[in-house]
Formats: sequence, structure tokens, C-alpha cells
Amino acid sequence: MMLLINGEQAEATGLTVLKYLEGENRDPAHVAVMINGEILPKAKYGETVLEDGYEVEIIGFVGGG
Repeated sequence: MMLLINGEQAEATGLTVLKYLEGENRDPAHVAVMINGEILPKAKYGETVLEDGYEVEIIGFVGGG
């Protein structure tokens, strides 16, 4: 099995979503995370552990106009 993040294999199995984002220097307040097609509430970033077989999409918000 493998973990995919934004379509690429990732070495993040066992990390929480929050720890993964911190390791990638991503601000949790400025991203949306989907796991297996379901939006993950920000309140669950610190308790949701990434597991083999997950397909994760991380979408960043960009400000401006």
C-alpha cells in the first residue's frame, strides 16, 4: 500500500495531518485537506493520522484580487 498526497507517493504514514503540514511549512489556516474525497474539518487536523491507502489532496488558498 501507499499514501498519495496530491497525486504523489509520500513518506507521511503515521503522521497527523497537522504534523505533515508543519513539516511542509504549510499554514493549516490557509489550506483545505481532503482525504479519500471527504473534506477534513480543521479541528481534526491534529488527531487524524495519515494511513497507507489514503488519497490526500491539499489545496492552498491564495489571496489577492
